[in-house]
Amino acid sequence: MDLLPLLIVDGANVVGSVPDGWWKDRRGAAERLRDRLAERGGPEGGPYEIVLVVEGRARGVESVPGVRVEDAPGSGDDLIAELARNAAGRPCLVVTADRELRRRVAEAGADCVGPRSLP
Repeated sequence: MDLLPLLIVDGANVVGSVPDGWWKDRRGAAERLRDRLAERGGPEGGPYEIVLVVEGRARGVESVPGVRVEDAPGSGDDLIAELARNAAGRPCLVVTADRELRRRVAEAGADCVGPRSLP
């Protein structure tokens, strides 16, 4: 059985790309992103196994059907790069606008798209 492509979402970067007051409630903003991903999925080309990586004050967001939430113990970028490296040859797409993170995950063989690619 083929595995679904892995979609890794940089929660802090995607939430921070829309100035909607997310800084007042980082966890709530991460929950809204999680719910949007669960409802709408990822960019065209899906379906995906979706992993939302959260860090800092957004930690503690629960997973829901269709979206696994991973709390980064430190840097979210480090966890995202590790997940991309561990994708073990399966297609992997990372959603972020962070240039350095894009470089790191590309070295691991993952593709990248920006936050605006999400429905």
